[in-house]
Amino acid sequence: MFKDLQPPRRVVITGFGCVTPIGIGREAFWDGLREGRSGVRTISSFDVNDSAVKIAAEIPEFDWKAQLDPKDYKNVSRIVPLALAAAREAVADSGIDMTELSTEQKQGFGVVLGTGGGGLEFTERQYTYWLTGRERQASIYTIPSSTHGGLSSELSMVFGLNGLSHIVSTGCTSSTDAIAYAAQHIALGKQDRMLAGGVDAPIAPGILEAFNVMTVLTRAWNDEPERASRPFSKDRSGIVLGEGSWIYLLETLETAEERGARIYAEVAGYGATCDAYHRVRLEENAVEPARAMALAMADAGIEPEQVGYVNLHGTSTQLNDRIETRAVKKAFGDHANALRMSATKSQVGHPQGASGAAGIGAALLALHDGTIAPTINLDSPDEECDLDYTPNESANGFDIDVALCNCIGFGSKNSALVLRKV
Repeated sequence: MFKDLQPPRRVVITGFGCVTPIGIGREAFWDGLREGRSGVRTISSFDVNDSAVKIAAEIPEFDWKAQLDPKDYKNVSRIVPLALAAAREAVADSGIDMTELSTEQKQGFGVVLGTGGGGLEFTERQYTYWLTGRERQASIYTIPSSTHGGLSSELSMVFGLNGLSHIVSTGCTSSTDAIAYAAQHIALGKQDRMLAGGVDAPIAPGILEAFNVMTVLTRAWNDEPERASRPFSKDRSGIVLGEGSWIYLLETLETAEERGARIYAEVAGYGATCDAYHRVRLEENAVEPARAMALAMADAGIEPEQVGYVNLHGTSTQLNDRIETRAVKKAFGDHANALRMSATKSQVGHPQGASGAAGIGAALLALHDGTIAPTINLDSPDEECDLDYTPNESANGFDIDVALCNCIGFGSKNSALVLRKV
C-alpha cells in the first residue's frame, strides 16, 4: 500500500472561487470582508412567519439554475450549483484549461469537498412533495442526490476528472479536513491536482426548526438581522445559519512554478483532535482544540510566534467563544496577546461544513494584502474573551507570512490548518 510513497511534495493554492452571503466571487467576497458587511437577513426562500427564528445568511441574488441544465435543477440539492459556481471560478482563476488536459492529467486530478448537511435540504424538499400529494414534483434521483457523495461526483462529471472523488463530513470541521486530505494526497504523490473546499446550504424549514430545538440559534435579533451574529460579544446569543461555497485549486509547488501560476499560499500544516466528550458541547478545559492548533503548527515546522493571523471558528455561542479563546491562549502562550484574529461568521453566518473553507478565504486576504477582516458586532466584549479579535472594522497594512484557520465541530471535533506565503 505504501511502497510507492515519495518524499512529500509541497502543496500550494493557485485558484480560489466562492459564492457567499456577502458577495459572489472572490473579489466580491474580499470586498465584503474589508467593508465589514453583514450577509444576515430575513429569510426569503420560505415562509418564516410562524418560526421563532426568522433570519439566516442567505444568498438570494445567486442564480441557482444558471449552473446546470434547467431540467436537472429539480434533481440536485442547492449545494450542487453552489459548488459548481465556486469550482468554475477556482479553475478559471488558476489559469488551467481543462480542455487541454490529457487523459493522464485528468486521472491525476481529483475532488475532495467538505459538507456538513450535504443533501439534507434536498431530502427535506422531496419528502415535502410526497407528504403533500405532489409526487410528480419529486425527483427520481432522490437517493443519489440526498447522499453526500453525490456532490463530488457532480463536479467530477462536469469537469471530466477521473481522480479520486470524495466527500468529508465531520460537521463544522468538514472543509478544513477536506482541504488537508486533498493536500496530503498531492504531497504523497497520489494525485497531482485537486479541487478542494467546502459547501453547505442548510437553510430549509425543517433544518431551521431542528437547529432551533437544540436552542443553538439566536432568537434575539429577528428585527435587526445584520446585528445577529456577534462572536465574542458579551451579549451574543447563538448561531445564525449561513450557506455558501468556497473552493480552491491545489497543486504541487513545482507544477505551479513551471506554468507561472499565481500562488496564493502553501498548505503547510494540519492538526486534528477530538475531545471525545459530548455530542455537541466542548470540554471546558480547551485542551483538545489547543492541541489541534499545536499539531498544525508542528506539522508546518513553525513556532507559535511565526503566526501572524488566526481565523477563529467564532460561532457566537456563549460556550464556544469562551472555550476557543481559552484554547488559543493554551496553544500560543504569551503570543496570543500579540495575534491578530477575526471571526468570519460574524459576517457570513455559520455555513456549517463550509466554515473552514470560508475562514481560509479570509486568511488568504490577510496573507495577500495584509488586511485583517473584522469581527463585526463586537460592541461589548465578554470579559472572558479578551484577545484582539479585530472588532468592527478591518485592519490594514500588516505583513503576514503565516496564518492559521481554526475549526471546532459537533461531536467535539477540532481541526486546524496552517497556510504560509511562498
